[in-house]
Amino acid sequence: MSGRWRLSKRPRAEADAHARVPPLLPLSTSRKGLSNAVSCWYCDCKITSFNEPIFHFGRRHARVLRAWFSIGIGFSLAALAVVTTVLFLELAIAMHIFGNSDVPHSLPISYSSLFGLPPLISSCNFAPADAGYIIISSLISVAFHEFGHAAAVASEGIKLEYVAVFIALLFPGALVAFNHDVLQDSSCFNALRIYCAGIWHNAVLSAASGLMLFCLPLILFPLYLRGESPMVLDVPSTSPLSGYLSHGHLILSLDGMHIQNVDDWVNLSAQISESTFQNGTLSRLGENDRMANGRKGYCVPNFMLKESNKVQFSHDQSTCFGDLTSFTSIPCVSSTVLVDGDVDDSHSNRKEGIFCLNVNDVIKLNKCISGWDKAIINDSTSTCMCSQDETCLSPVQMPGSVWVEITYLNPHSSDCFYSRENPLPSLNCSGTFIFVGDVVSMAHSIQLTMYRPRLDFHYARYLPDVLERIFLCLFHASLALALLNSLPVYYLDGESILEIIIFQLTSMSLRNKEKVLRAFLMGGTLMSIFLLLRIFFHVFVS
Repeated sequence: MSGRWRLSKRPRAEADAHARVPPLLPLSTSRKGLSNAVSCWYCDCKITSFNEPIFHFGRRHARVLRAWFSIGIGFSLAALAVVTTVLFLELAIAMHIFGNSDVPHSLPISYSSLFGLPPLISSCNFAPADAGYIIISSLISVAFHEFGHAAAVASEGIKLEYVAVFIALLFPGALVAFNHDVLQDSSCFNALRIYCAGIWHNAVLSAASGLMLFCLPLILFPLYLRGESPMVLDVPSTSPLSGYLSHGHLILSLDGMHIQNVDDWVNLSAQISESTFQNGTLSRLGENDRMANGRKGYCVPNFMLKESNKVQFSHDQSTCFGDLTSFTSIPCVSSTVLVDGDVDDSHSNRKEGIFCLNVNDVIKLNKCISGWDKAIINDSTSTCMCSQDETCLSPVQMPGSVWVEITYLNPHSSDCFYSRENPLPSLNCSGTFIFVGDVVSMAHSIQLTMYRPRLDFHYARYLPDVLERIFLCLFHASLALALLNSLPVYYLDGESILEIIIFQLTSMSLRNKEKVLRAFLMGGTLMSIFLLLRIFFHVFVS
């Protein structure tokens, strides 16, 4: 569709600064000077191609659109009241007016959504690849917002002047402009329908995105299975799991605990890490502090310990050469205590009963310490469960590192059979490996999805994850845009809505109305800037 494009300097304040959209000229002539005082230089691109199609659409469905946008008035006014209350409450908490020093640290993050900072951005695990989803969702949210204003204008029989996108300093945005003089002859209710349309459209889009997220498993059910185990979508080369897991593998368990979804994988990793450092037993080995996790032991036959006597240690007598790993005995009632025999003779050459064993051989052995399948539960009564000719050994770990067993499955193996009825796969399609290190970072280093395609098409594996991320970003972006434009701040929809309320629904003199409006807008703008800076330092600096 061809149209007339113009690149120009902005002559006056016509829209909001975030996205935003007060698309109209002021209701009172006094706003022109005030807007000029706080406006910034910016460039915009004005499009007139959409004027006629939108006008004809609005006139054709005027009755339905007026009813639709009348519902939006109630929501927008409620949002303005709630957001303004939250704004004053946040400022009072930040200024310690309530005298509670604990509250200020808990609320700024929740308030950050009003400034378009959804959890995806403020999270420390934000990946650069997510920027694409955020940009797409923001564009859709802004377009839907502006379409609401344009359709509301057309439904009132007012023709558009242009639709524009702009950049004010470094902030992009959009606006809808029309002949404001025509609106002066209409009622304040008609004006509210136009000004509240953008906020209402964003709220509806956010609700629709949340509903799609909720119904996505049902929608994708004919083509995808969900809820068995998380599937690996991507393992970057920088991930510590690179070389162990690959695209399409299913993660079955972590330290013997079944992983049912992505949250299980992340949460159990964090809980295992925390539990290890809380319940681990510390021992002094040479000059290094090391940790033997008493909750993770293996029943090692004594003949393997005799073979380990032949292995030489490094200079500190506690680190094994090559691919061997250091293990230490766990003193408990039911296992053999190494105090005599050939095994004990080796203690003269090693510190605190350290044995060098092959991890691949050890992980095939039976587990001792009953907490293996309940690694996150504090069970101080757990005991060893080894036979008389076995010894319970636990891996020696450096402080800050955690030993975990990860069991995975390759569902694409021709001999593999795995289903909800048979959660234990055969050995020819599953595998187990050991990870030692920062378990929390390890868990976030790979990309997982809960959707497994019924048919093995390479690109079909990514579709559910893409849809899930788009709907999630769209939910946050559209909700943030609706709340943001409800703020009583210059150049936002809240300014125009507040102006109508003060000038049309109050009996004060014109001078007092202007003072009250200016006080609300100035106060709201300053408070929003203050809290925005506070959120920035709280999230990205502190």
